[in-house]
Amino acid sequence: MMIAVLRLGHRAGRDPRISTHCALVARAFGARILFYSGDHDGGLEDSVNSIVRNWGGDFRIEYEKGWRKRISGWKGARVHLTMYGMPVLKKISEIRKSGRSKDLLVIIGGEKVHWEVYQMVDYNISVTGQPHSEVAALAVFLHELQEGREMRKPFRGAKIRVIPQERGKRTAKV
Repeated sequence: MMIAVLRLGHRAGRDPRISTHCALVARAFGARILFYSGDHDGGLEDSVNSIVRNWGGDFRIEYEKGWRKRISGWKGARVHLTMYGMPVLKKISEIRKSGRSKDLLVIIGGEKVHWEVYQMVDYNISVTGQPHSEVAALAVFLHELQEGREMRKPFRGAKIRVIPQERGKRTAKV
């Protein structure tokens, strides 16, 4: 299954850090691409592409002017992460089964999500019924979807890697 993420409503002057975090989580937790809509932001793209060049992996970021077309034209399952959806633990098995043979599009909001999104998707899923960030929702959902297998995923082509240790920070050039 190929996992893609669609970040709705990026605002260049206001959201560069949160959108970058969405991309970092998507990449680290097994997605292959992050589409983003709203304002086109070359700085966001440069930042994410720099991470991929240095830390490796098969991941890309792409601007999506027409989010409606991306959602309606998606051939696989479409999951919208929202605190108003069905609990992830009640639906994750069904989503896994529906996505095994096709691609999965995970949709996360930024500013207020248009009502149409709720109607266009196959699943409206919540990781909690409390206010939280799209970054947290994406991490929890991708972890549950893959049952933790993403934690062992290799990042081919990395120029830098972390050397795990109890204290301090240590990296190595590969």
